[in-house]
Amino acid sequence: MDPEQEPLDVKNTVTIEQAGPCRKKVVVEIPEQAIKDATDRQYETLRKEAMVPGFRPGRAPRRLLEKRFGKEVAEQVKLKLLADAGDSAVKDSQLSVLREPDIDFEKVVLPESGALKFEFEVEVRPEFDLPVLEGIPVEKRKLQVTDDQITREIEQLQRWSGMWVPRQDGSVELDDQVIADVILKVEDVQEHEKLDNIEVFVRPKGFVAAVPVEDLDKLLVGAKPGDSRQSTVEVPGTYFKKEYRGKKVDIDIHVKDVKWLKPAPLDENFFKRFGVDSENQMRENLRDNLQNRLEQQVRTEMTEQIYRYMLDNTDFELPTDIVADQATTVLQRNYSNLLKRGLGPEEIDRQIQQIQAASEQQAKQQLKTFFIMDKVAEKLGIEVTDEEINGQIAALAIQRHQRPERLKEQLTRDGSLAQFKLQVCEDKCVARLLESARIEDVEGEKKPARGKKAAAAASKKTDVKAASTAAAKKKTAKKGKTSAKNKTDK
Repeated sequence: MDPEQEPLDVKNTVTIEQAGPCRKKVVVEIPEQAIKDATDRQYETLRKEAMVPGFRPGRAPRRLLEKRFGKEVAEQVKLKLLADAGDSAVKDSQLSVLREPDIDFEKVVLPESGALKFEFEVEVRPEFDLPVLEGIPVEKRKLQVTDDQITREIEQLQRWSGMWVPRQDGSVELDDQVIADVILKVEDVQEHEKLDNIEVFVRPKGFVAAVPVEDLDKLLVGAKPGDSRQSTVEVPGTYFKKEYRGKKVDIDIHVKDVKWLKPAPLDENFFKRFGVDSENQMRENLRDNLQNRLEQQVRTEMTEQIYRYMLDNTDFELPTDIVADQATTVLQRNYSNLLKRGLGPEEIDRQIQQIQAASEQQAKQQLKTFFIMDKVAEKLGIEVTDEEINGQIAALAIQRHQRPERLKEQLTRDGSLAQFKLQVCEDKCVARLLESARIEDVEGEKKPARGKKAAAAASKKTDVKAASTAAAKKKTAKKGKTSAKNKTDK
C-alpha cells in the first residue's frame, strides 16, 4: 500500500439488541477491507522502525516483516480495531452508557480472511417518562419538642455510654451480644472459613461475620454458652461482598459467652462527659437541639414527599451489577458518617450491621432517585454555576470552621467536588418543585408513608447523589480492555 494513499472510508456494521434491564448487546462487524487497511498501515509503520539484519531502515520487504513480526502485528491490529470499533459503535449509536464496553479481547480472533465479527454488552441509562411536575401535594407539619422525646434522647445517650456485661443466667435474649466461634461453609469453596471469638449481635436481621442472616434472633435466643446453632442462608445476588454474592452458606455457631448492654447511670461522670452539670441542664440543652432538629425534620419531610411522589409515579428497572456496586458505596458512606459522629467501635458495629441489612434496598432507591432527579434537572433546565458552588462551599466551611479555599481543595483532592455539584443541582430541583407544590399545613404526628416505594423517602438525600453518581458515571473498564488500550497507544 502506498503510504501517501488514503485508505477507503469503510464503515462497520453495528446492530443493537436488548440484553436485559438497562443493558444493550452490541454486535459489530468490521469489513475485510478495513482489516486489510489497518494491517497495511501497521506494516508501513513497522517498516520504518524495525531493525532487520541486512536491510537499512525502511527497506525490509513486507514478506520478511510478516514472517518475523506477523503474530505481533496481528495482535496489535486486532486490539486497535476492537477498541476503536467498540468506542465508535457506542458513540454513533448514541448509547448513554454507565460503564465502558466490556469486550473480552482474548476471545476475539483476527480472521485470515473475511470480516471480523464480535459482540459486547454495555449498561445504559434507564429510559422512562417523568410524571407531572407541577402541583405536587406536600404536607408541612407543625412540631414541638415534648418531655417524652427528651427522656428518650437521654436513654439513648445512656445506651451509647453503656457497657456490655455478662448475663447472669447466660441465656441469650434479643439484642444481646454473643461471643462465638463460627465456621462458614461457602458453596463451591473447598476450604471452610473458621472465625474465633467473634461478636454476633442478636437481631431479627443480623450478621454472622459478614454473612446476612434472616431471623437470627430465632436462631440464637435461648442458647447458652457451650450450645451450638446451625443455619443455611442464600446470600442475595446483589450482596456487597463478592465472595458470598449469590451463594449458599452453611453457618455453624458455637456460643462461648453471652452479654447484655447495661446503660450508663445518670451520675456525675455521665453529665461531665456531655458537658453539663445536672440532668436539668442536659434536658434544656437537649430541648434546644431537638427543636432545631425538628425544624430540619420538617424540611426533610417535605423533600422526602417530593422524592416519594417522583418514585411512586415513575417505574423502571436497574442493572444488577450497578445495584451491587451501589450497595457497597452506601455501606462505606454510612460507616464513614458514623466515624465522623464520634461513635465508639461497639456502637458503630451495632449500627453498621443494620445498615448492611438494608444496603441493597437503599441502593436501589438511591439509584432510582438519582436517575429521576437528573432527568428533572434536564427538563427544568436547571444548571449549577461556579459561583453557586463556591457559595455553598463557603457556607459549609463556616459550619465546619474551615477556610473555604481549604475545603474546596479537600473536596477536589478526594474526588467529592463533582458529587458536591450534583447535590447542589438536586437541591435546586427540589426547591423548584416545592415552589409549584400544593403545600398543606397539618398538625400532629407524621402519617405513615404511602405508596409502593414509600421506603425510598427514608433515604438520606446527600447519599443519593454522592454515592449513586459514582456508580452511574465512573469508568470501570475491565483489566483486559486497559491492557489493550495500553498496547494500542504504543
